[in-house]
Formats: sequence, C-alpha cells, structure tokens
Amino acid sequence: MSQLDIKRKLPILQTHVTFMLPFSYESGKKKEVAKLLEQNQYAYFCLRDEKKRGNPSYYGESIVVEETELEQYFYPYIEHKLFPTSIQSKGFHRFSKCQQKEYQFQIRSDLYSFIIHSTDIVLAPFGIGFLSIRLELTDTYEYSDVLDFLQHFRAVESNLDENKGSHIITTENTKQSMHDFIFTCLSPYLKDIVIQNDRLRGYFGSLPYIEDERMFVTTFMITEEGRELTDTDLFRLGSLNGKTPAGEPFIATTNPNYMQRSLSTSLHDRWGPNLFIVATDHAFATISNRPIQQLSTELSHYMGTHYYNMLLHYYYKIMLLRVSFEYSEIEWKKDEQYVRSLIKLITLFSSWYYFKVVSTRSEGKELSRLFREAFSIERLYNEVSSTLQELYKSQENSQANRVNTLLFILTIFTVVSGIYGMNLVIADWESPSGWKKFTTYTVFEWISLITALAGIALSGYLIFYTFGRILRQKWRSMRHSLDDE
Repeated sequence: MSQLDIKRKLPILQTHVTFMLPFSYESGKKKEVAKLLEQNQYAYFCLRDEKKRGNPSYYGESIVVEETELEQYFYPYIEHKLFPTSIQSKGFHRFSKCQQKEYQFQIRSDLYSFIIHSTDIVLAPFGIGFLSIRLELTDTYEYSDVLDFLQHFRAVESNLDENKGSHIITTENTKQSMHDFIFTCLSPYLKDIVIQNDRLRGYFGSLPYIEDERMFVTTFMITEEGRELTDTDLFRLGSLNGKTPAGEPFIATTNPNYMQRSLSTSLHDRWGPNLFIVATDHAFATISNRPIQQLSTELSHYMGTHYYNMLLHYYYKIMLLRVSFEYSEIEWKKDEQYVRSLIKLITLFSSWYYFKVVSTRSEGKELSRLFREAFSIERLYNEVSSTLQELYKSQENSQANRVNTLLFILTIFTVVSGIYGMNLVIADWESPSGWKKFTTYTVFEWISLITALAGIALSGYLIFYTFGRILRQKWRSMRHSLDDE
C-alpha cells in the first residue's frame, strides 16, 4: 500500500466533535453577561458543586468527567483559575447548556446527521470568550466524509471555494448558513455579548487577529477494531483534509518527506498503534482503533482534562496575538494612555495566567508541549516580551521629554526672577490705574510684565491640564478595550 494512498476505506463508527469559536466581550460587564446567560438556561460550571457542575448529558451517552481527575491534572495555581467558585473570582468562567437537538448538515449532495449535546460559553480573562459547540455524528461515515464534515462545519463564513456549498437543515426543515445558525438559531444572545469596537474591526467586529473566521476543531474518532492507522490518515486528520469540491478524497501534500516532518512536531503517539493524538494550529484530534467499550477513560479525558489543557493554550495564543495586534495599532503621539494600559495588560497576563507548566501528569506535560508547538506560543511570547521592552522605552522617553521641557521652562522663569531679585512686581501695579502707564514701561519693565503674565497663564494651564488628564484617564479606563481582570 502506498504511503500516500488516500482512497483506502476507513469507516468511522463514532465521532465526537467540539467546535470552538473565540470572540471578544466587555469584561467590565461580566456580571451582566453572566445574568444574560443564566436567563437563557445556561448553568454556571462549578467543579466542587455537583448541582452546578452540570449534567453528564453535556458530553454524550455514558461519558462522565470526574471532578477528582480535573483537580489532580492541573497544578493548584492553574486549577483555581480554570475552575473558579463564582463569577466574582478571577479566571475562566464556564456556562453550559444542555441542547440534545438533532440537525442535518448538507455538503453538496452529501447529508450528515448529528446531535448537539451541549454548548459552552467560557468567559476568559481580559475580555476573551469562547463558544464551544459539542456534537456527535449519529451514524457511521467514511473517513474522508467525516473530515469533509469537519472542514465545512468549522467555516462560519464560507469565503473559500472549498468551504462553499454547505448549510444546516434545522428541525423546522429550513436551511441556514453556519453564521446564521450560530447567531440566530443556536445562540442568538451571543450578538448582545460580542463587542463591536473601532479598534477591533473584522471577525464580527471582535477579533481581527484570528485567522479567516473558522472555528477551532477538537474531535475524537473511533474506527473499526484493529484497523491500521497510517501516517497518511494522521496527516489528513491534523490538516482536516476531506474532499475536493468534486467529491474526491484530498490530501494537502504529495511529498511523503513533508508529511513525516509535519507529523514529527504534531503527533503524540504514546498510545500507538491503537490511539493517536494530533495537534495543529486549527485542530486537536484523537483517533483510535480499539473497541468502543474500552475507550470510556480516553473519552472522559478528551471531554475533561484535554479540553481544558487545549482551552488554556488556545487562550494563550489569542492573547499573544491580541497584544501584537494592539501594538501595531498604536498611534504614538496620541495614545499615551493606551500605551500604559497595554503595558499593564501584558504585565498582568504574564504574571497571573501565563505559565509554561500547567499539568502535573506526564501526558499533560507532553500535550502542553504539543500545543505550544502547534500554536507557536514561544515565538509569540518572545515577540510580546520584545514589545513590552519597546513600550517601556517609549514611556521612559516620553516622561524624560516632559521633564526636560518642564525644567527648561522653570529654568527660564528662575533666571528671570533671579535677575529681578525674585521680585517681579512693578510699583505702578499697586495703584488701581497703574496698568494704564504701560506705554511708558522700560524694556526691563516689559520683561517683568510678560514674565508675570506668562507665569500666571502657565500655572493655570498646568492646573487645568493635570486635572483634565486625570478625568480623561478615569473616563478612558472605564471604556477602554484593555480592561483589567
């Protein structure tokens, strides 16, 4: 069998998928957003409260996520941020809603049946949010068909030819685009949460630094017992290579060496040859050829610990991209307050949430390295560290220029005052009509008059400027996009 044989049949007996759509919200209105979600039947996910932790039907039949597993998987300094006890705490606030609704997805002439088990909305720190759509295909499909389903479903906006020709068929037998399905059928209240900001144009007015309006995909596939899983299958899984517009199986390379180099950085084969995990910049996928009844633990990890591990690193990627974007948008002459808020954002993010080691388990550490490689987190973080140094330099230079200008002005007034013996008062001014004699002033009296008036005007300007600046800073801090968390 050829290494790049993509026409080999590989039936997928069970397919679990979570599509993740990031967005931006106003973190200053987090409590109002939480109230809106609760009004729409979302339950707050609390790890230590069984009633709040949620319904097992969030994940699918017979899939249970254990509390102790989540607690022991992450370090304590990560755990209390990933699983806060209330909306008042800092961290990642998850709201879950049981859906259990069946739909159909049509791609050209192919029809796929699936059930949406639940949706999550995660309110992460600093105004970044995530919509997670957790679903399961309700039938057995061939491998290329499943990959084609994933590739088309993740396209919120079908701008590319390869993503066109698909739509959702709802329970009312109406056809909707993926964008309309999400924002009018599945989560209509999301439109009230996603912010529209002049600085953040694009991506529904929210995140212009996220690539081409497609959702991130996590999936767990189960094929027939003992079926061989080749490198070609794994490469196509990470790249979500399904079918061409003509309906033929597709792979995004013709070079076996390229495929091997790609898998060397994206493949986790600890449990091979019966289970493989692939992580790329747009998919986190698991595939196994073991019997379904033997995979309950692995499915629990996929829905629980692996989900949060991936979520945390995906958040890192988005925040680092956001900082780079914000830095590129700075107008240095006008955005002094914006520069300070950006410095604060980078500092708080780095100290409160960014950690290289998040898991206590060896597999968790291995997956973390896989995510960091897939999302290019090290490179992005180095760029942000460089950005922070440039911002500090600009602040220092700006402050130094202001101090030098003020010292220059004060030096002039000090020299002039010293010449006059620290007394700029002219005897004529003591009389009510003394000001009328200015036409008879000498040169030195004119200098004294101009200096006195300039000093009074400058003092008034500095007072009004200082108080105005304080008020502007308070006003902008309430409305600024770089909210504190």
